This record gives sequence, C-alpha cells and structure tokens, in this order.
Amino acid sequence: MIALHDLLSTPLSTAAAATPVCRDSGLLLDRAAFRARVATLLAAVQSQAAQRYALCIDDPFDFACALFALFACGKEPVIPANATPGYLADLADAYDVVLTDAALPPHAQADAAAHAPGAHIDPQAPLTLYTSGSSGRPKPIRKTLAQFNAEVHTLEKQWGTLAGDATMLASVPHHHIYGLLFRVMWPLSAGRAFDREISIEPLHLQTQLAQCGAAVIVSTPAQLSRWPALPGFTALTPAPRAFFSSGGPLALEAAHEYAAAYGAAPLEIYGSTETGGIAWRRQDQTDAWQPVTGIEVRCDEDGALNVRSPHLDHSGWHRTDDKIAFDAQGRFRLQGRLDRVMKLDGKRVSLPELEARLALHPYVTQAAIVPLEGGVRERVGAVVALTEAGNKALRVDGRVLLAKTLRRHLADYFDVVVLPRHWRFRLALPFDARGKLPVSAVAAAFEPRDEGVEVLAEARGADIGETLHYELRVPATLTHFAGHFPGLPILPGVVQIDWAMRLAAEQLPCVRGFTSIDRLKFMAPVGPGAVLKLTLAHDPARQRVQFAYRVNERECASGVIVYREGA
Repeated sequence: MIALHDLLSTPLSTAAAATPVCRDSGLLLDRAAFRARVATLLAAVQSQAAQRYALCIDDPFDFACALFALFACGKEPVIPANATPGYLADLADAYDVVLTDAALPPHAQADAAAHAPGAHIDPQAPLTLYTSGSSGRPKPIRKTLAQFNAEVHTLEKQWGTLAGDATMLASVPHHHIYGLLFRVMWPLSAGRAFDREISIEPLHLQTQLAQCGAAVIVSTPAQLSRWPALPGFTALTPAPRAFFSSGGPLALEAAHEYAAAYGAAPLEIYGSTETGGIAWRRQDQTDAWQPVTGIEVRCDEDGALNVRSPHLDHSGWHRTDDKIAFDAQGRFRLQGRLDRVMKLDGKRVSLPELEARLALHPYVTQAAIVPLEGGVRERVGAVVALTEAGNKALRVDGRVLLAKTLRRHLADYFDVVVLPRHWRFRLALPFDARGKLPVSAVAAAFEPRDEGVEVLAEARGADIGETLHYELRVPATLTHFAGHFPGLPILPGVVQIDWAMRLAAEQLPCVRGFTSIDRLKFMAPVGPGAVLKLTLAHDPARQRVQFAYRVNERECASGVIVYREGA
C-alpha cells in the first residue's frame, strides 16, 4: 500500500514504475504512465487562473490523472453526482470550470514515455462530492484526501487478502463515493489495476476476465440482480474472487443465486458519502450488518445509527438518519430512514428535491413524492396538483404524454433511474384538517378506492370549473366482476352510476341531494383492466350533472344525475 498523497512524490524504482494502474483491453498502463499523464494534465491546469474544477470525466484513467493533477497544483476538485445541464447549473457557484473528456489534452506518445518529476500533495487537500440532502437541494460533502486514504487502508485491511492481485472490474461510475473508492482510489493505493471499461453484462465480463485473469467485481444491487438471468452468468472463468455491492440492499434471492453459482453471496457494503463505509454483510450467512474493521456503531433513543470512524473529519460520533436495531452479536439491521432520502437502483435521491423541481414546472402547483410498496425494485410515485395550463395539457394531450413531459423536465436535474414511473394527477393534494400531508394519504392515490375504482387523473374543464374530467382504471380484481358474467366479466352498469355519483359529490356537494337518474344509456361493455374517461358536466341552473364514460374514445355509458338543493 502507498498513501494516496505519496502517489506522485515517491521515487519510482523499476519495480514501482511497473506497478499496474489501469487495464485497457490488452494494454496495461503502469504507474509510470499514470505519473506521466498526470504531469501532462498538471501542466494544462496549472497555468489557468481557475481554482475549482468540476470533474465530469467519464474515462476512469483520465479522471484519476486529472484528480491527482488538481491535487498536485493546489486546485480544488469538485465531483458532481451527474453532468446533466440543469444539475450543473444548480452547482454553478461551486466551481469555476467544468473539466470534461473533450477538454483534456490528447494522449501523446510522451505520456507513456516521458520522465515525470515527482509532485508533492498535501494530505489535507480538499475534495467535494455532492449527494441528495433532505432540504431539497444537492448537498456538498467536503472531505480531505487524508479521509480517503484512511478508508482505502481500511478496505485493504478488511479485504486485501481476498482481492490479492486481482483487477477491479466495475459496473459503477466513479462520480459517487462507492465507485470513487472501490474502482479508483483503493486499487491505486494497493497497486492493483482497475479496468478502463464499464462492465456491462456477463458476456462482456467474460471478455474482460479473459484479458485480466483474476478479478473482483464492483457493482450495484440493480446490476447484480439482473445478471443471473443473462447468458453466461454461471460460466464466468476464472470465477471472480468477490462481488462487491453497494448503493442499497441486494435482494435475498439474488444473493442466493450468486452463492449457488460462486460459493458466496456478494459482499454488500453499507455506508454514505458523509461517513464512508460503515458495515458489511453476506446474505447467505446473515441479513445483519457487521461493522467494518475500526468502525464503532451505537444507536440513539429514537433508533438513529451513530458512527465513530477514522474516515470522518472528527473523532466524535456522527448521527445518521438511518434507524437500526442491534442483535445479540452486536450486528444491526436497518429499520428504515428517519428523513426522506432513499436509494433507487443504487442512486440516492431526496424526495423533497424531486418535489421542489416538479413544482417549478408551469404545469404544476404542488407535488408529493412517495415510496411505493410491492414489486421487486424500489420505486416512487408522484401525485401532482395541476395549474390551469397543466389542466389544459391533461385534457388535450392526456395523462401519459403529460407524465412524459414532466419526466423530461426532471431529467435535466436527476439520473433517469430515480424519476417517478407512476403518476397521479389531482385537483388538489390530500392535505388533512391540520394542513398536513400524510404519507399514507399520498400513497393511497396509487391504490383502488373503497368503492373499487382507481383514479389515475382528474382535471377541471375550461368553463370556470363546472366540468370535471377523470381517467379511471377498472381493477381486474374488482369484486363486482364475480358472476357478472361467467367467462365474460363485464362491469355492472349500477357500479358505473355509483362511481359517477361519488366523484361528482366530492367536488359538487349539492349532488348529495340526489333525486333521480335520467336518460340512462349503456352503449358498450366495460371489461377488467379498462381505462375509462369520465366527464361530469354540471348545470347548476337546472340542478343536474351529466355524466359520460368513454373507452378508447368510444362512448360506453351516459346519463344525468338530478338533484335538489337542500334535499
């Protein structure tokens, strides 16, 4: 192991110069090539007046070289979580220059051959990463190189023997702390190579294994869960020495698939950008988390996990927003979050931040994001109250296109994997009598109502709110289909009338004085799973509400609800 701050200053013996750094297909870039490339980039940035550089470099070798070039000349690296235009615009005050792959000097023959003089790096050199805070904006996490150096030494102490001389193959980017540590900094310090390519799927992994031999895989739960179903998964040769996973819990089923194929489940790492690694587990052994060597953990009265770690910038206890429960062996199990930050496909996202961004769109008055239960992957849903322009877009373009428009808006600021996939549009959010917005009420928008119907969207018409428009889904499991009719289930007409009356009464209390249904017609059957469009047109002068149902633009039922004020 070599200290990260000594990577450029330690004299290079012949053996040290040949230490592997990066494998690029059949080519192995060694420490001499690394230092030469750093010298090239150092010369390029040293003469510039800019002090803070946003590193948006996708190539891991050039990223590592640029990072240490900035350290060496006293500049400050800033690593955004992603490089979307909106996200970078949000961070505009945090950097002076964006450094991309295209902005770097081209690789020259001299990079690999030139003698690069040593350069001193301050162990306290700062590095800023960004994560999702609970306040609704990207949260800067400022760390020092010494903190990263402490962590890579911890990783080597815990798993260095297991990794040995293996090449680090990764399916994760290096713009987040997990990828930065496991894919770049740990192998740099330990003298083992990292692969220049992203590992995409098992057949691609096999190609990489054929080139490098022994390997350790650095991946995420989302990626690891997909690989067992793909060709070549059980035939990786030589078998990877270990699979590392971080960014969220790995499904137990996936853990057992790896144990069956390779003798052990992936090593799951639990931690955060603020704390670094905290604990680990292998689910073929236990679902509880074991603190990493040198890490102390305890919990507060409310169950919040507290950490004391050499990876922090202080020697005291750090309180997290994760709730835990200890077992008799001193291990712990996670009990959920105490704030509103969650991980989706390994990406941490602030639900308040998603809500705040949605509310900036001209179609949106208010938005609420809620985790959804069920399914094999964690997911979130968005409940949105629309402006007048949003109501018009919903009526004209429909629910699906409106959701796509709002997803495109969010994609300027967030990774696609964290965007809501499920949408509900409402006239107003479900605030309670105290003005609170209960999570249970928001989540209920994604479930069928007590009367059985699932309300996908609702909007007001352009006529001063006297016309209401709904999109309704008819659940296939609706009890009303039982016996109506055997072999050909049809939604009873009386249920359609009931739904129209209930929805009308919610927005038009006068309808509760119902007296009769006039001009009732049923023109087409409605089957399980159908999406109905319902229009309610209120005529207050005549004390009636006309309703009409359509399926695929074909009218299937209509009638008039007659009421009497004060009845």
